[in-house]
Amino acid sequence: MGADRRYAYGAAAGLLGDLLLGDPRRGHPVAVFGRAAGAVERVLWRDHRGWGALHALVCAGGAVALGSVASRAVRTSPAASVALTGAATWAVVGGTSLVREARGIGRALEAGDVEAARVRLPHLCGRDPQALDADGIARAVVESVAENTSDAVVGALVWGAVGGVPGLLGFRAVNTLDAMVGHRSPRYRRYGWASARLDDLAGWPGARLTAVLAALAGPDPRGAVGAWRADAAKHPSPNAGPVEASFAGALGVRLGGTLSYGGLVEQRPVLNTEGRDVTTRDVERAVRLSRRVSWLALGVTVAARLVATRLVAKGRTS
Repeated sequence: MGADRRYAYGAAAGLLGDLLLGDPRRGHPVAVFGRAAGAVERVLWRDHRGWGALHALVCAGGAVALGSVASRAVRTSPAASVALTGAATWAVVGGTSLVREARGIGRALEAGDVEAARVRLPHLCGRDPQALDADGIARAVVESVAENTSDAVVGALVWGAVGGVPGLLGFRAVNTLDAMVGHRSPRYRRYGWASARLDDLAGWPGARLTAVLAALAGPDPRGAVGAWRADAAKHPSPNAGPVEASFAGALGVRLGGTLSYGGLVEQRPVLNTEGRDVTTRDVERAVRLSRRVSWLALGVTVAARLVATRLVAKGRTS
């Protein structure tokens, strides 16, 4: 069994495992990595970009190295290689947790329990829930579902197809570091700069693939493409912009506008200006679109790896 087929079987098993099992309540591998990265930070932290770059190199490089060692250890056993890829895929993707949290908030909103929705919102995103009404919470959920479809699923599958288990672990490590130190607080403005820029680079291909697949899988492909082209570049994030704009156009809603983080009000550009306001029912529509995009991403990335492997093999024999 070739490496491409081992990856295909393992990635499919891992994504199915996430669908059926979700994330473990305790001892999640990403949480273990986060604690290790926090320990490294306590040793290395200086208010300096260079020390932050070293932190990113040690943590992300360590994850890639661990994946490489594990892959080498099982390379002679197809079954073990498939199992390792499946376990790594399950560990790094977070589609089921994303869906669970989004649907939990959506059910609270549908029941008219806005306060319960406010309590659950911080599990999904960093908005100030007390500043939001029911429709504002729904808009925050749709935006988070769109962005995290790329960050928690599609981006990992892209790098898994490129680099196997080391690619899977490396992408999740970079994404986790950005969440930990990549924000522009006084402590991390310099120290987290390298992690944030590395996350922008790692997330670039997955975000574009997510936007393309949202256009293909959504109810309004033309609207998705139009919103992407017109509004994505207005977003302050080079990767969230295409994804959120494409989701907005596909669902026919407006995203962006006034946001509140940590007591600070921020005015974001409106994405898909011709769309309607987000309502509670759009939470479930966004979740279903996210699921379709995730499974399409698996098919596309696996197919791309299979084709690339065959082209390389053909080039070597010609």
